[in-house]
Amino acid sequence: MPKKNVFIFSGLALALSIAALLSPFASKDPDGLDRVAQDLKFEEKATENPPTKQLPFSQVFEEYSIKAVSNEKVSTALAGITGTLVVFGLAWGIGKLAVRKSEPK
Repeated sequence: MPKKNVFIFSGLALALSIAALLSPFASKDPDGLDRVAQDLKFEEKATENPPTKQLPFSQVFEEYSIKAVSNEKVSTALAGITGTLVVFGLAWGIGKLAVRKSEPK
């Protein structure tokens, strides 16, 4: 395996470790827009059935967890691992599409 791949997969292993071990300890406080909505008192204007609830992945995921797993910490860790793998896969795929192969001289 080339050194470049060792570096990439070592980084992936580190990211997966962080996702698995630290995500269950994330703050339960509202984040981003949720907090702004609370502070500015417009959270009650949120729609009951947002478009994101109609996407296929909403059948598997709920907030930052996986619906089928009852243990909250394990569910959050698995969701973190899944998200990390999805982002890695997308970045890898886009990178492969964007970089042209060097033609031999």
